[in-house]
Amino acid sequence: MIRVLLADDQHLIREALAMMLEFEEDLTVVAQCGRGDDVIPAVTAHDPDVIVLDIEMPGLDGLTVAERLPGRAMLILSTFARPGYLRRAIAAGVRGFIPKDASSAELAEAIRRIHAGGRYLDPELAASAMMAGESPLTDRERDTLSLAASGASVADIATRLHLTEGTVRNYLSNAMTKLGAPNRLTAIHQAQRMGWI
Repeated sequence: MIRVLLADDQHLIREALAMMLEFEEDLTVVAQCGRGDDVIPAVTAHDPDVIVLDIEMPGLDGLTVAERLPGRAMLILSTFARPGYLRRAIAAGVRGFIPKDASSAELAEAIRRIHAGGRYLDPELAASAMMAGESPLTDRERDTLSLAASGASVADIATRLHLTEGTVRNYLSNAMTKLGAPNRLTAIHQAQRMGWI
């Protein structure tokens, strides 16, 4: 029996996935989490064989959770099929990435393959990631742009990242230049669309 932990902030989706997976003879859902920051304690308590993570969750996003669980068999199931997310997930050790509009049979097959030590990547997403290339942003540019996307002011970003306001402005300006964006808002939208922030 393959023991699965499901993490998705949308209760209805999480419950539906659990019910669908329970119809599979070789799969059982041992834990469910609605917040990213609940996943690591649930992994410790239930020791699942495969962890299925949504990306957008309160507390911690699924990609950050994956980065904090090295060596675990993990699958990202997300509405946000963005090339940058796939690259970051693979870098974190995630072995599967499929969109939420995949069939329950495809999800079950992905879980089985990952449990057996393989990989399962949505072909369209993999092709998009290869064509999109690497993010041109440095870690600091990504951090400052991400905080700006959350509504933080330059002063707030400077405080959170322990930088001067001038340095924050420079990072934001560099990000806009690299993305060919005329303003901060356009840079944020482009980086989000590509999954770079």
